[in-house]
Amino acid sequence: MAVPTTEHIDAPEPTWEIAQLYPAQGHWSEEEYLALDTNHLIEFSHGQLEVLPMPTQSHQLLVIALFELLHNYVRERQLGTVLLAPMRVQLWPGKIREPDILFMHIENDDRRSDRFWEGADLVMEIVSPNDPDRDKAIKRSEYSQAGIPEYWIVDPANVSITVLTLRGQEYALHGEYLAGEEALSVLLKDFKVDVGNVFSEASR
Repeated sequence: MAVPTTEHIDAPEPTWEIAQLYPAQGHWSEEEYLALDTNHLIEFSHGQLEVLPMPTQSHQLLVIALFELLHNYVRERQLGTVLLAPMRVQLWPGKIREPDILFMHIENDDRRSDRFWEGADLVMEIVSPNDPDRDKAIKRSEYSQAGIPEYWIVDPANVSITVLTLRGQEYALHGEYLAGEEALSVLLKDFKVDVGNVFSEASR
């Protein structure tokens, strides 16, 4: 009786010829980047593509909880548009990010398009455990340089929400809020988030 055997098959090689059809890192144009059709989160910085890790379940639940609070607040008052990633935001020519949550006031509707937004009025980022400096330092500097009035840094590591408000060309700390406290917006009057409740949504 024949005994079935399992044949070892080497892992397939990437199709390098296809890769060579694309520009090298550092040589991508903004139009080439915008023409990409992919389900990956990819940001664009000075000719380079930055491929972001796929979000976790807890990350997505936290984004959804915050999005629903902000979206409901804005919709009830007809203040503008709230979206969540993926949605490209051009900070300046050659620099495009995809914030986890973004808001544009109705007065700035002309800065919205299907392909990308030109800046935003408020952005929120969930801090990545793999690269916390990206959200806490790099994007803080970039968003302030782009003139985005308010930036919320949501950090699961210490269950906190940091609200930054633009003063001049730099962000100033409006507040760092922990569980048991309510994070308050400067830009949106009376918009507040119960920190403990929103993080509990992500732990379900």
